[in-house]
Amino acid sequence: MTLLFRDREEAGRVLGDRLVEMGVPNREEVIVLGLPNGGVPVAYEVARELGCQLDIILVRKLGVPGNDDLAMGAVALGGMRVIYDPVVRRLDLDESVIDRVTQDEMEEIERREQDYRRNLPPADLKGRTVVIVDDGLATGSTMKVAINVARREQPRRVFVAVPVGTADAVDELQAYADDVVCLHTPEPFISIGNWYQDFHQVPDENVRRLLDTAARSNGLLSPAEVYLG
Repeated sequence: MTLLFRDREEAGRVLGDRLVEMGVPNREEVIVLGLPNGGVPVAYEVARELGCQLDIILVRKLGVPGNDDLAMGAVALGGMRVIYDPVVRRLDLDESVIDRVTQDEMEEIERREQDYRRNLPPADLKGRTVVIVDDGLATGSTMKVAINVARREQPRRVFVAVPVGTADAVDELQAYADDVVCLHTPEPFISIGNWYQDFHQVPDENVRRLLDTAARSNGLLSPAEVYLG
């Protein structure tokens, strides 16, 4: 197996370059939304390459009890939820189990909303080109919820951009997003972290620093900004 990226920052720069090559429109129209926590360092670098605004979209994976890396679905602020039926059926998961995990993750989303945003409102997405970024796609459940949440705000277009993902997840998300940009769809996939040399957990503090840096740049990042992660 050949590692694809040194870390999330390198993956974000490569992904941003690809979007520039695709001709993503002018920076005032575009906003990049990172999925906390692992997607935010990737999204930060994408926003720098595009010279555009950075924000977050709060969605949490619903991990199978005892095996949190395996997703049985995802949930977002406000309660929007997607269940990944193949996992639920294969493991014969009871609805009460799913509801309990959902409640736990909703509480975590609310905590992060306060911690990361510090009472500031989310960015206005109406009429804009939204690029939703994560560090990878496995089942696609989390990204599917993120797309649905973004669509409620009436953006002009919604792109998904990830460094690596499964071919099945990329294909499925084509029906939800206007375009899906995935740099690599290796087989066998195994897990997202397998394709990074450094795939450590991203602390809340790093997410706050990146968002603060973006805010201090008057909303528009550029390659000249100093990375503080």
